[in-house]
Amino acid sequence: MHLCCAVSHHRHAERLASEVTCGDAHSIFNLNPLEYDPGSTIQPQAEVMLFKSPKSRRSEKPQKSPNAQQPSSATKESQDDNASQLLGATIVAINVTKNLVPIDLAKGILGTVANILMTVQSVIKNKSDFLVIVNQCKTIKEILERVTKDTTNDNLPEPLAHALSELNLSVNNINNEVVSRKDQGLLKRFLSSTIDCDQIARWEKDIDRVLALFRTEAIAGIAMTVERIALGLDGNTTSVNVLKHHPTEPPSRPSMFYGRDNLVAELTTLVVNGEHIALIGSGGMGKSSLAKAILHEPLTIKKFADRRFFVSYDGLDPSTITLETFMARFVGALGIEIAGADPLHSISTFLCSASALVVLDNAETFEEASALSALEKIPSVIAEIACITGVVLILTSRSRRSAPNVPWITKDIPPLDLRSAQEAFFRIYRPASHETAKGRITNLLRDLECHPLSINLLANAAQQNGWSPVMLLERWRDQHSALLDHGEGKLQSLSYTMQLSLSSPSIQKLGEEAWHALAVIAFLPQGLNEALSKRILPSTLQIDTICDVLWRQSLVYRQGGFVKMLAPIRHYVQDSLLLPDSPCLQEIRTFYYCTVQQCSEERDDYADIVISDHLNIEHVIAFDLSRIPEVTYLACRTFLQCLTWHLPRTTSLTPVIFNIVENSARVPKADCLWHLGWLYTTLSQNEESMKAFEAAGALYLAAGNYETAAECVIEYADIYRCQGRFVESQQILEDFQYFESWKYLSAPMKARVWYFFDRARLPKFATSANELFVQSSEDRIWGLQSNIWYWRARFYYGEDVVQVNKHLEDLLPQCTGTGDFTCSRDALFGLAEVAFCEGRLSDAMDDLQEIVEMYKGQHSHGVLWYTVLKALVASKQGDHAFARELVNPAPGLLRPFALRTAFVFLVRSYSSACVELTAGAFDRAESHFIATIEGCDIQGHLTLKAYSKRGLGEIAFVRGDYALAARYFTEIRPLCIEMGVPLRHLYSCEPFYVLPDRFRGWISFLMGWSPFANIM
Repeated sequence: MHLCCAVSHHRHAERLASEVTCGDAHSIFNLNPLEYDPGSTIQPQAEVMLFKSPKSRRSEKPQKSPNAQQPSSATKESQDDNASQLLGATIVAINVTKNLVPIDLAKGILGTVANILMTVQSVIKNKSDFLVIVNQCKTIKEILERVTKDTTNDNLPEPLAHALSELNLSVNNINNEVVSRKDQGLLKRFLSSTIDCDQIARWEKDIDRVLALFRTEAIAGIAMTVERIALGLDGNTTSVNVLKHHPTEPPSRPSMFYGRDNLVAELTTLVVNGEHIALIGSGGMGKSSLAKAILHEPLTIKKFADRRFFVSYDGLDPSTITLETFMARFVGALGIEIAGADPLHSISTFLCSASALVVLDNAETFEEASALSALEKIPSVIAEIACITGVVLILTSRSRRSAPNVPWITKDIPPLDLRSAQEAFFRIYRPASHETAKGRITNLLRDLECHPLSINLLANAAQQNGWSPVMLLERWRDQHSALLDHGEGKLQSLSYTMQLSLSSPSIQKLGEEAWHALAVIAFLPQGLNEALSKRILPSTLQIDTICDVLWRQSLVYRQGGFVKMLAPIRHYVQDSLLLPDSPCLQEIRTFYYCTVQQCSEERDDYADIVISDHLNIEHVIAFDLSRIPEVTYLACRTFLQCLTWHLPRTTSLTPVIFNIVENSARVPKADCLWHLGWLYTTLSQNEESMKAFEAAGALYLAAGNYETAAECVIEYADIYRCQGRFVESQQILEDFQYFESWKYLSAPMKARVWYFFDRARLPKFATSANELFVQSSEDRIWGLQSNIWYWRARFYYGEDVVQVNKHLEDLLPQCTGTGDFTCSRDALFGLAEVAFCEGRLSDAMDDLQEIVEMYKGQHSHGVLWYTVLKALVASKQGDHAFARELVNPAPGLLRPFALRTAFVFLVRSYSSACVELTAGAFDRAESHFIATIEGCDIQGHLTLKAYSKRGLGEIAFVRGDYALAARYFTEIRPLCIEMGVPLRHLYSCEPFYVLPDRFRGWISFLMGWSPFANIM
């Protein structure tokens, strides 16, 4: 900018200041700077002098008596309003001068001074007490504008360099103290702060001391020359109509930049094709770095050459920004001096001369501007610039309020992918063992959701403190977001960048409800379900508006119908704010708890809510169990039941339930453990299930609830039976009959114990079939099911098939008449086994299909189980293609229950092996048998492991590898011993799993026939 034009602009700001502070100010040019002395009693009234700020005007005020009347609140408010206007005018003038001065140190001083005034304007209550400092800041502006004229960083006079250094130290100290008050206010939810008048007076005195250094003749001489130029007394001034350009360089490409190559390439293509781009994302996502990288892409350089400009609006306060401030930053980045009264015309004239790429960085600053004129004028200016032929704009912002009437292509900046996050982290953090550390750090990076700034800050903290990976993880668990603060500024502190977002006018306008919503979204691990938000938080009337504003400010994102927070933001909110207040928590609790209590086994609206919000419900229950367990037990056990029905998965409630101190309330905790055991049983996580049943049984027993304690013992023992561990199962139930509590059990419960006791004895063939299920068959409740199993046992033990079939057919109508689902299933399955062994494969298929129809709509895992058995029948019928379709259903059919139970996987895997073996596809059969064995090792399942070993032996036998076959067959013997099952009866109780008769290796091995004659 030409100097005369600059002075004119400054005088306009000064006139505004003069109007605010009364009209008795002296012109700065009517005072001789060399006549002023710090100790002089001659003081300017309100306007500033060139070389020395006035002493504190408080020293001239008469002393007030203690009884003197204090200014009214209205008068004080008026004074503060006037001071706010003066602050605004001064900030504008200082920012303009900052872009003019050629000395870097002077630029930094003016930037710090502007920041002090912006902080005072936006946060400090007692603005009117800062009038003297405001005038001192105007003095600083005038001095630096004049004394730095015709100087450069390389030829700076020593007296001037010394004075500037002292001034820089002084204003920085003041800025740090003022900003600390601002930060304290932010942490208190942005309540304004008040600074003590004595502190202000000390600052005034320190500035006076430093400004006295500018009285040297060398500096004063420079100032007088500048003053003559400013007054037009020098005949060599340049016309204001000439547009001057000083070439500028865009900021360099970021040195730490990972995982964005594809995105940079995509955006660069858009830019060179003339598209305007808006890069949107939360603080620390790398928007500015991305824009800088695009500026340095070869395609960008080829098209725009040296007309690549980066306009930074960082560090400005949205509450004070004006159109003049916006234009001053823009002009400074372009490197032009405005000619004439219309800066937009000058900008347009410069930009239209050739293609240009302009980055508007940190655009949220002016998008969130509070000044009405700024909100009205800045967007229209951006739209006009965007319309200039050859001009392309890149806008980076946390806000989505991009200037209208510009065809932006909006790009939400995602977090890094895990691999890039690892590269970025280990580029900074250099542990002793990279490979060992990598495994430990991966989960930490996932916890950070690969947020670029958080990765950078955490890696630097670990490297600078020399933390090992183990120490780093411990620090993160203990401190969370506190580790992400180790410096001032948004690139050194997560809290700083968060405060920038949270202090935006849009959020502050929402009031306390915005803070409640933030706390709730951070509290709920899934975020807030938008479709349910008004039902979850009925008293937060503007919840939809709040979510929209938070989204526009990139504090939250939307995914799958939920309003969520990135992990670093969530940690910051959780660490800096209180938990949701009691009314909000009660509303959340009421909605979720009522939902689970009304949820049933049928898939309905309540079940859909449980499925969609399961992690949130789980978190609320865990939170309440650790604080108010007595009122949470019911919701806990009901929720576990809902998971078992609709979404079987492991749960974080497990340690919480186990750690509850039950005191006298043993039964409610036992109920939760009982349902937890059933959940893990459904998942085939047998160890966890047994722990839950064992703990529940002990609590029920201690509470004198003997019936339910017996149920726990039965479930515990039956898990062993399902694994093929018949010896352990039988022993547990046998021992239980000698417990003191046995005498307190009802007859039906004793019959239930006997029934499962005989189920465990059945595969061992240690007694005759006539002795099984006798005691339990006499019970009115367990009698029918026991009779069914009695005849099935006789079938397994090789008795008359015709007689068994007849009795099962007679029992089936009784089951249907009583509506007993389990009895009907067991009778039909017994009939299917008989038909299968007799070669009546169509009848077996029909019986199995009838069971499938019974399960449809109720138990999807049962549908899959018996469909797999149908595949074995189809395979025996020779329809291998149909068998494969049955055992491997289409993904759409399998998805709802594929992960329900590992045991279903084992059955499918073994059945697939049998189908392929029967079809002669030995390689595929071998692969499935091996997979089944590996799964059995994980699950502790002995039966299917033994069957699969036999299958591998048969494949080796067919291939002529008799040594390998003998090894597999030999490995079955210890499994049978552990199960308690005789080798010759390995398949006796599960005829569907028997391999076709043509595979004779196992029989030859058992009989000691060639080629195994010398092995048995």
